[in-house]
Amino acid sequence: MNVREAVLTVDETQTSFLEQGPSLIERAARTAATAAADADGVDRDARFPHKAFEVAREQRLLGVMIPVEFGGFGASIHDVTDVCYTLGRACASTAMIYAMHTTKVACVVRHGHGVPWMETMMRRVARDQWLLASSTTEGQNGGNIRASAAAVDVAGDTVSLLRDATVISYGAEADGLVTIARRATDASASDQVLLALARDDYSLKRTLGWETLGMRGTCSTGFELKVDCPADRVFPESYDRIHAQTMTPFAHLCWSSAWAGIAAAAVTRAQAFVRKAARTSGGQMPPAAAHFTAAKMSLAKLRALISANIDAFARAEHDERALGSLDFQSSITLLKVQASELAVETVMHAMRTAGLSGYRNDGEFTMGRHLRDVLSSPIMINNDRILANAATSTLMSGVPLSLHD
Repeated sequence: MNVREAVLTVDETQTSFLEQGPSLIERAARTAATAAADADGVDRDARFPHKAFEVAREQRLLGVMIPVEFGGFGASIHDVTDVCYTLGRACASTAMIYAMHTTKVACVVRHGHGVPWMETMMRRVARDQWLLASSTTEGQNGGNIRASAAAVDVAGDTVSLLRDATVISYGAEADGLVTIARRATDASASDQVLLALARDDYSLKRTLGWETLGMRGTCSTGFELKVDCPADRVFPESYDRIHAQTMTPFAHLCWSSAWAGIAAAAVTRAQAFVRKAARTSGGQMPPAAAHFTAAKMSLAKLRALISANIDAFARAEHDERALGSLDFQSSITLLKVQASELAVETVMHAMRTAGLSGYRNDGEFTMGRHLRDVLSSPIMINNDRILANAATSTLMSGVPLSLHD
């Protein structure tokens, strides 16, 4: 069926599926089991985790955020971040792909109501389990997604766009794409719009490969992105509002949850190592057991930090003024920095707990993949860039007068 046809309706089979069946956590656990079994192969071959996403589609995980009226589950930010965490414990690439997909779906859900094409896309994500990719990195902008070089060219009821997309994660595997561009050829770099595209709205020409230390299964290759589509693919709202209200909160919360999952997986292996070492030595703790305590403490801080920010967003998600406040924007932006650093710290403590057993690639306590994957977190939108950009706003933000302000 051509995706440009009229709005689809939810059929009786889909409605029945929503009312019955396993819980969201059970669906995530089933997907995670497949992801874990294939994780080493995905990492070794730098290939897309097809098996995990086959199960994710069977479990209807790709459309959980879509409102029930459009065929989804109407899942909350608490729900989807739990899924990211669960998948992160199994396969980092699977978790990060799901986190990025969820962020794009959130943009369509939160800013697409009343727009026929956006509502059609919601129905296709729910019914057909479309996987949405993201194109935000462009040329040499180093991940600065608040400045675009390429501009949309409007001609009547159609638009075109040619973009040097140096990174599009899983772009070749996606059913659709969400991308940013300047509003017009004469617009400033920060005057941007967001586009939600179906697969037949654009073409991709590969320009860069993806041979990396970790997160190899995300297949974040570079492409020349050529768009030729109806003008209704452009969100009516300006991107600056979508960025502040949805893109940044969902990205930072979902990414952080995926990283926390990686950290939790490493701590689990460290715990198994300590228990085995204690059993074989008559209950005596191994020399590096103190690092396990540090790993548990670091993981607890990471989870508490993410949970606090999830709760803060959930309280404010329908309050435009609260979402735009300096305190909220500073907190949600800096979450990415803090969570990524804590995740790396946690995995390092876990590896040092197991020592050579964690450093090896051929044993039951190996943590090499976890460390390589989590090391992507501080450079995925570089922490130094975020801290430099946040300096002014954090200077303007007041220091709390009590513990509960």
